Amino acid sequence: MRKYLEKVQDFRFLPVFVIVSMAVGMAVGKWYGISNFALTPPIDAIKAIFQGTYQFTLANSLALGVVIGLFLMIYPAMTNVKIEDLGKAAASPKQLIIVMVFNYLVAPFFMLLLAKIFLSAYPDLYVGLVLYGLAPCIAMVIVFTFLSLGNNALAIVLVAINSICQMLLIPVYAKMLLGDVSFDVLVVGESVLLYLGIPLVAGFLTRRIAVSKLGEEGFKNFKTYLDSLSIIGLLFTLIVMFALKGDLILENPMLIVHMAIPMTLFFWVMFAVVYLVSWKLGLNYKDSVAVAFNSTGRDFEIAIAIAITAFSPAVALATVIGPLIEVPVMLVLVWGARRTRLVLFKESPATEKAGVMFPAKEPTRNSKRRKS
Repeated sequence: MRKYLEKVQDFRFLPVFVIVSMAVGMAVGKWYGISNFALTPPIDAIKAIFQGTYQFTLANSLALGVVIGLFLMIYPAMTNVKIEDLGKAAASPKQLIIVMVFNYLVAPFFMLLLAKIFLSAYPDLYVGLVLYGLAPCIAMVIVFTFLSLGNNALAIVLVAINSICQMLLIPVYAKMLLGDVSFDVLVVGESVLLYLGIPLVAGFLTRRIAVSKLGEEGFKNFKTYLDSLSIIGLLFTLIVMFALKGDLILENPMLIVHMAIPMTLFFWVMFAVVYLVSWKLGLNYKDSVAVAFNSTGRDFEIAIAIAITAFSPAVALATVIGPLIEVPVMLVLVWGARRTRLVLFKESPATEKAGVMFPAKEPTRNSKRRKS
């Protein structure tokens, strides 16, 4: 069973699974005409469950599908984190400064520039793209850091800090870049709790209980099964997200093309610049990828929530298209980062099998840097 799971986690086969998941999602969306349904925001669906008013409709089920998929993706990464690691990561001023500079002084304005260059003739797509660039991601960047064999504890600390900054700065940036925009900032706090808080608590409790019963070595064997959940969650999330607008994508594929060009440029340029800056400033590989993904990923949940409450359905559609582009592009960046590890950082984990996504032990870093 363990050997089978390792094959599932083999990074070489992941692109095939991703493409199949995207195709299945679009087929489901086309078959059921899902874009014709009034979709329920995920947070509202969860509130309805606790209030006893939830109804098992297609719209409500898809809303919960995103939440379930993201939980399955993030939860295994959280089980890797120790409390002492969070403390060490919190005392990382250089990493924090890099993320703050690129997230709040560069990213929103770079996305605005790309919107002006590529989407000035499409007002709704223009607004959707600018919204997408407002806030850094608070969920999936943890998964991308995890898949890149990066510093999970640092990624969590950076996400937590970004979450606080978002609640203060999103209204400022929205007004600065888009004019008078009114929305409930509590949506940000609710998203932090849903996509970060719950998986973090679940991961911490799982690790504590499993280590106490199985020991560290037993827990490492158990982690093989947990890690597979991350891949399952990723593929499931892709199916759900592509199902949401699958019929519209097939009817008007130019929507994807219009958004894909500026968004792909944004992710590639941001990641490459931050990754290389981190390397030049002396960060190790694990910290560099954590910093790069935290500076690159965008908070599509918040962008969609703002678009739904403050803009037209066409703008909301543009923000929904965003993650359909972001996830595959970020997976390419995961692949690229892993391939540059030995070249830039002179790190080659001895225990990491070729192509296997999750290492058994902590890699070591060769302290010698390439001579300039």
